[in-house]
Amino acid sequence: MTLIAKVTDMSYTYTFPRPAVTTDTVVFKSGPKCIEFLLIKRQKDPYKNFWALPGGFIEIQETPEDGALRELQEETGVKIQNLKEIGAFGDINRDPRGRTITIAYYTFIKESMNIEIKALSDAADIKWFSINEIPEMAFDHKEILDEAILKLKSHVILAKLNVIDFFNLRQDELKQIYHCLGLS
Repeated sequence: MTLIAKVTDMSYTYTFPRPAVTTDTVVFKSGPKCIEFLLIKRQKDPYKNFWALPGGFIEIQETPEDGALRELQEETGVKIQNLKEIGAFGDINRDPRGRTITIAYYTFIKESMNIEIKALSDAADIKWFSINEIPEMAFDHKEILDEAILKLKSHVILAKLNVIDFFNLRQDELKQIYHCLGLS
């Protein structure tokens, strides 16, 4: 019996309650307003008509990263390969539907990639926002975004020092991002 079969037939199910697991993804890009990030407007409750990060529940046979990539594509049409983990967010009351823990990721899209965005599945609308003009957001997504911005800043600093690769950006591209983030 494979591991997947063991997971799906639930032969090792216990009686204690378990939380649901979701993923959320912050998509950054360089734009007219320096650094921008992508939000969807929720089509359904909870938080109907609120701006939110693309994300949703992971399926039983997928990793959190695979779930994040799938949800991003299902809700926005954005298909990417590279994610960096932000962290896990598990405040007990973060989701009114029940106990839910999210694993958050971020990615950075180069201007030259010309990504087309579309409001799909449960997204009523989709829009790029400046990191300096953050709207009211659903769930704890503002907290996730704040942490993502901190990770972005630290990763850009490390990339500028040639310690890490940052989404295959050139030094001139990093310099612009560095300036936009107020690090110069």
